[in-house]
Amino acid sequence: MRIWAIANQKGGVGKTTTTLSLGRGLAARGHKVLLIDLDPHSSLTRAFGVPVEPVPEGVQELFAAPPHEIAALARHSDIPGLDYLCAQASLATLERRSANQPGLGLALQQALARHGEQHDYILLDCAPTLGLLMINALAAADRLIIPTQAEPLALHGLDGMVRTGEMVERSRKRALPISVLPTLFDRRTRAGNETLKLMQERHGERVWEDAIPIDTRICNPAALTVPLLGDDYPGRGMAAYRHALEWLLLSEAAQLERAA
Repeated sequence: MRIWAIANQKGGVGKTTTTLSLGRGLAARGHKVLLIDLDPHSSLTRAFGVPVEPVPEGVQELFAAPPHEIAALARHSDIPGLDYLCAQASLATLERRSANQPGLGLALQQALARHGEQHDYILLDCAPTLGLLMINALAAADRLIIPTQAEPLALHGLDGMVRTGEMVERSRKRALPISVLPTLFDRRTRAGNETLKLMQERHGERVWEDAIPIDTRICNPAALTVPLLGDDYPGRGMAAYRHALEWLLLSEAAQLERAA
C-alpha cells in the first residue's frame, strides 16, 4: 500500500481535481484506490454527490474514541476500483479537541496501519491549512504531492509547503519524497511561463517538467467521478494528468529501488 498526500497551504490550486484525476488514473491501471477527504469544506465528498444532510460517516469517526475502521466507512464510487471516505464540517473542531485528547496527531496513520493492504493506493486530499489534519496526512504519507498554480503569487505557498514537508520528514525520521505538480497553466502568458521556469530552478527534479493546462472540462470535480466507456476521461487536462501519473510512478519505483 502506498499513501500519497496531495497538499498545499494555498487554496485554489487544484488539490481535489488532482486527487480525483490521479485516483481514477490509478484505478484505470487496475489498482484498488481509496480517496480520503481531509478538508472540512468537503469538496471531494460533494464531487461524489454525497449530500450535506444527513451528515455522512467518514473521517471524523477515525478520530473517535474508540476509532472506527476505514473498511466500515469507505464508500464505493461508480468508477471500478475507486473508493472514497467522506469529510464532514465538524473536522474543523479537531484542533480544539487535540488539547484534551492526546495522540490525535497520529490517528490517521494508526487507522491506515489497521486497514492494511486492502487498497493499493490511498490518496489524501488535504485542506489548505497547516493544522492537525495536514500533519496527520504528512505523518502517514509515503509521498507529498504539491499541486501549485503556475503564477507568481503561488510560489510563496509552494515554498512554504516544501518547508513543511521537509520539517515533517526530519521529525518523523523517515523519507517523505516531494513532487511538485504545476497546475492551471496557461502557456500563452509570459507570467505563467516565467513562473514555471522559476519553480524548476528553485526546486529542481522535484518539479514535473511539464504542467497541467487550464481545461474547462475538469474545472468541475464532479465530472471526474463519472465512469466513461472506452478511453479514460478526454481532454488535454486529463491527458496531462495521465503523463503526470507516469512521472510519479517512475519516481516511486526509483525510490523503492533505492530503499531496497
